[in-house]
Amino acid sequence: MAGISGGKLVAVVCTAQVFVQIGAGFWPALLPQMMQLWQLTNSEAGWITAIFFGTYMVSVPLLVTLTDRVDAKRVYLFGVGCTVAGHLLFGLFADGFWSAFATRALAGVGWAGTYMTGLKLLADQVDSRMMSRAVTGHAASIGISGAVSFLLGDVLADQFGWRSAFTISAGTAAIAWLMVALVVPGRAAPPPRAKGQAALFDFRPVVGNTSAFAYSVVYCVHTLEMSALRGWGVAFLAFVAGYTGLADGTLSPALVVTMLALLGTLTSIAGNEASIRFGRRRLVAMAMILSILFGSVVGFLGSMNYWLAVVLLIAYGMVVWLDSSSVTAGAAGNAEPSRRGATLAVHSTLGYAGGFVGPLVVGWTLDLSGGMSPMAWGLAFLVVAMLMAVALGAFLLMKPRELEGDRGR
Repeated sequence: MAGISGGKLVAVVCTAQVFVQIGAGFWPALLPQMMQLWQLTNSEAGWITAIFFGTYMVSVPLLVTLTDRVDAKRVYLFGVGCTVAGHLLFGLFADGFWSAFATRALAGVGWAGTYMTGLKLLADQVDSRMMSRAVTGHAASIGISGAVSFLLGDVLADQFGWRSAFTISAGTAAIAWLMVALVVPGRAAPPPRAKGQAALFDFRPVVGNTSAFAYSVVYCVHTLEMSALRGWGVAFLAFVAGYTGLADGTLSPALVVTMLALLGTLTSIAGNEASIRFGRRRLVAMAMILSILFGSVVGFLGSMNYWLAVVLLIAYGMVVWLDSSSVTAGAAGNAEPSRRGATLAVHSTLGYAGGFVGPLVVGWTLDLSGGMSPMAWGLAFLVVAMLMAVALGAFLLMKPRELEGDRGR
């Protein structure tokens, strides 16, 4: 690689991902006050949260698959540019449901051109020895910055106002654009497509690879659960605090969700190591069973006491994140090498289809149950648990392969 070492490239890209992702949690962190400010229903708030995942879902098959033919750096810079525009326009002009909906949609396109393309950018330019560290660093940088964004958004909004918080996040994303544009080298043009090779956007062989696709199916409901938890976690804890009369808790809802996401990132890394040691299928199935159990009780029991809600929510979050790295590694590791970009595109599309549905499921359930109440929150999380039970059944039926080196192989 001309002009930059593999280690420096990993450091630059991972740092850029921190600056891009730092504003990711601002909207869910500020959700209670924004619902009150704009008089949003639970369903409307769910739509604003969900549209970020929805535009990601429809954009990522094009943008990530395109990196099999186009330099991933160019696609990445396009994605970061959309992120800058989405955050900036939200901070300057959002004043209700439709403007927030549109600008969050643009930010979702940005994340589609940034998340997996950042990983692909590294995969295209580092050697196999450096790749494992690159994947770990990439996941950690996104997980940690995404977690910190909840607390940072709350602090910035409190000190400077919510509009300034979003414009600041646009500024950090602009720094990421400059870092990659100026430091990361472009990739040489890929070799021409061989005669008889499948068309670039032919996803049928990816879906036909049952072992990779099974992990992607799990990732769909995994991300549904994760987005429901992150998107509504602050609102749930704020409700419990108000319902139980806790005027001033030591841990604010935003701080709790920050802790949840940080611990979840560490749990994800530990979960992947456990997959290697004890078997990937076994670890994923165990995580899904635990998720079903926690989802079935967290809303009902957590509404009784704020500190119980904090403990349950953090424990639930750690279970949700437990198989995050394991299922992505399972899909990528079982993919045909020539279709790895397309496999990651399908994997991400299914994941963020779930991410799109998750916040909506919670918002709809709350509204259909008559608004926020202990019963409504219990039912909302229970619906998520039921969807995870369906995914568990599908995973067990599909019987995906372990990866090379997994103990259960």
